Amino acid sequence: MEIKVLGPGCSKCHQTEKVVKEAIAEAGISAEVEKVTDMMKIAGYGVFCTPAVVVNGEVKSVGKIPKKDEIKKWLAAAK
Repeated sequence: MEIKVLGPGCSKCHQTEKVVKEAIAEAGISAEVEKVTDMMKIAGYGVFCTPAVVVNGEVKSVGKIPKKDEIKKWLAAAK
């Protein structure tokens, strides 16, 4: 499973990355988490408001820090 956290490095982006990693650990899932800071790559996902989360190429969240339970649902659906 491939998860990307999109954002320039602001505090909300760092918090999003932390929550994503915690959700992965709690769910016991093996996933690669990549931080994407390049604004052209972020725009390539059609995302113009950060932070954003992409799971297996699908944008799941834009412009907010997602809740851990929400992330766990995405992980379960992406298995």
